[in-house]
Amino acid sequence: MRCAHRVDQVRAAEAELMARLPEGTLMRRAAAGLAVTCARLLTRRRGRVYGSRVVVLAGSGDNGGDALYAGAELARRGARVTAVLLAPGRAHGGGLTALRAAHGRVVVEQEIGLADFSCADLVLDGIVGIGGRGGLRPEAEPYARAARTGVVVAVDVPSGVDADTGEVAGAALRADVTVCFGTYKPGLLIDPGASYAGAVQLVGIGLELPPAGVVALQHADVAALLPVPGAESDKYRRGVVGVAAGSARYPGAALLAVAGALRGGAGAVRYVGTAAEEVVRCFPETLVTEGGPAGAGRVQAWVVGPGGGEGAGRALAEALAADVPVLVDADGLTELARLGPGALAGRTAPTLLTPHTGEAARLLAGAGGDGGTRSEQARPPAADPPPASGRGYAQGAVRVNPTGTAWLATAGSGDVLAGLAGSLLAAGLSAPDAAAVAAYLHGLAARHTAAVPGAPVTASEVAAALPAVWNDVRTGAAPEPRSRRAGGTGR
Repeated sequence: MRCAHRVDQVRAAEAELMARLPEGTLMRRAAAGLAVTCARLLTRRRGRVYGSRVVVLAGSGDNGGDALYAGAELARRGARVTAVLLAPGRAHGGGLTALRAAHGRVVVEQEIGLADFSCADLVLDGIVGIGGRGGLRPEAEPYARAARTGVVVAVDVPSGVDADTGEVAGAALRADVTVCFGTYKPGLLIDPGASYAGAVQLVGIGLELPPAGVVALQHADVAALLPVPGAESDKYRRGVVGVAAGSARYPGAALLAVAGALRGGAGAVRYVGTAAEEVVRCFPETLVTEGGPAGAGRVQAWVVGPGGGEGAGRALAEALAADVPVLVDADGLTELARLGPGALAGRTAPTLLTPHTGEAARLLAGAGGDGGTRSEQARPPAADPPPASGRGYAQGAVRVNPTGTAWLATAGSGDVLAGLAGSLLAAGLSAPDAAAVAAYLHGLAARHTAAVPGAPVTASEVAAALPAVWNDVRTGAAPEPRSRRAGGTGR
């Protein structure tokens, strides 16, 4: 599991550690880890470090110092290192001295720097550190637009990316690899910042940190949560998920939600709704019931809302009246926003809501809050940590999904996700775990589906790919998502 901490938490931990260590020790630790990663990338790219062309983009402050010290280490190994000073009067003195002592070259002319940047084998982005806000300054913007042939390695966070939120408020330098120190930063896990970070590698520097407020599951975490039947299992012990979805206008939503549910680990799927005939024709293993959730029989969880149309209100009321977990999606969320938070009053079983940003705004407005503008709706969640659970992260920590592709923005993909998450609920996972595991598998399935990397996918194809990625994660055969995996070279 990748745990991320806010900048103020990192600063406090750094200050506490630096007070116990000789001056400069922490920076040397960070720079050493950074140099090792860069040497590994150069060896993979060119076969050796010696003779490689390395450019260090050094801003002011400690971030530039980390990059300069790492550049000095690479120069001592025979790399041809050029440091481009973007704030010449405020460059880190110790780092600059170390680079010059290792026979590194220093330039302040940006025209020369841009020429070197474009043909370098590796670029170290030490322009702005974790305290930076907003986009790149005018003197640094050309590097975000310039063509390049080499690998860009960001120091702690890509310059121009907000380390706490992942926001990109202007020009930013896209990295192929980000080497972060001490802990992950939320902005490396949350889009759009995550899409600028490339592969993220963590270098430990000895920080003692509080429980993290933002976490991202990895393969091992997901594998440990996947439900596995035992010798004594039957369909009821494995869980039965009820799906109330579809309408005359949106019959396909029922098929897609059921498709996701059938592949989510529960022992059986009960369907209620107007598309019963179509569901049984496509999925004869589905248990179909006339009427609504109240008369469907035994279930361990309900999925309500995908394509439900005008019937979503009744289905939602009946499902919420049951003492089982309920996942509310799509038209069910619209109905919930209309009813307000009183609709959930008195429920003791978990209720999992799966809104997109517009639906979230309507829910907030229905609860008496301000839905906000569209840009405000898209802002990532705050990383404030709730009370600690003793597991290395807070029990209520924000969970960020590292898998997926923008091609999942296609009709019906959310229906598949809702069915999958509902089935995991019925199989016994908690609401946070069911949501996180479903999103993880759903994203992997989308990537698995494309015959050509980056090609469009359909919701039906995503559902069909779920068994393969489930098995790959369970057996450890599937690679970590490339954009988050240490040691990769980009997306």
